[in-house]
Amino acid sequence: MLILLTILGIIILSLILVKLNLNYQFNKAVKTLLDQPNPDRSRIFNLRQLDGLPEPVQRYFKHVLKIGQPYINYVNLTHGGQFKMGLEKSWMDIEGEQYFTTPKPGFIWKGTTWMFTAFDSYINDAGRLVAWVFSCIKVANSKGGSFNEGELQRWLAESVWFPTNLLPSQWLSWSAMDEQTAKLSFNYKNLSFSFTVLFNEIGEILQMETQRFMSEGKREAWFCQFSEYHTRNGVVIPILGEVSWLLEKGDFCYAKFRVKTIKYDWIKK
Repeated sequence: MLILLTILGIIILSLILVKLNLNYQFNKAVKTLLDQPNPDRSRIFNLRQLDGLPEPVQRYFKHVLKIGQPYINYVNLTHGGQFKMGLEKSWMDIEGEQYFTTPKPGFIWKGTTWMFTAFDSYINDAGRLVAWVFSCIKVANSKGGSFNEGELQRWLAESVWFPTNLLPSQWLSWSAMDEQTAKLSFNYKNLSFSFTVLFNEIGEILQMETQRFMSEGKREAWFCQFSEYHTRNGVVIPILGEVSWLLEKGDFCYAKFRVKTIKYDWIKK
């Protein structure tokens, strides 16, 4: 009995140490992400910025932002929800914590389920996905190439949670398509892509779709759907986001995230 208790104790202690190590790695990456030069905190939203934009895009910004809204530079978000690892797999509960920067594109996300822990990130112009089963066995460590583009696309799609990042800029532009959709084009360093964005009649973004690498060398239709808009920190954002691949065999929805908390610009610089 003593031997069994000793073995059990060693196993529990090892799992605790592994989890502490993952937390240390995540906090270290967050520090690297947030360690940027002081942003320009004088930038604010005004209606002149909407001149010449497609009508549904103007409708969106008038709905989600107030005149004088400061640009959002840093974001901290937590969420619950569900995640699916494959088309035929079952849903599992997931908890997530995420940090974003906007003066320079960047984010890091930690997702945790009963089975795995994953870090998804775009830091210092490099994308990366790392995953561990039971927090101790590394099963994925993907970076570079297509991951740079894919993680930057995730960062841009999730800008609906900090919508000043979707205003026209040196990297971002909007062009008209029809009364309900507009094209969002993004060019950053050597990466260039676009989203087709669908709006409803009151100005909420319902869906963003692009071509994203699902595997090395092969892009598939990737789309994010948003709903349940509420006001948080004076900004109107969706609380529910669902992410899917549109495949020949059918739609594969693999993530359903519900925002729990969101903070803007808590860092004093």
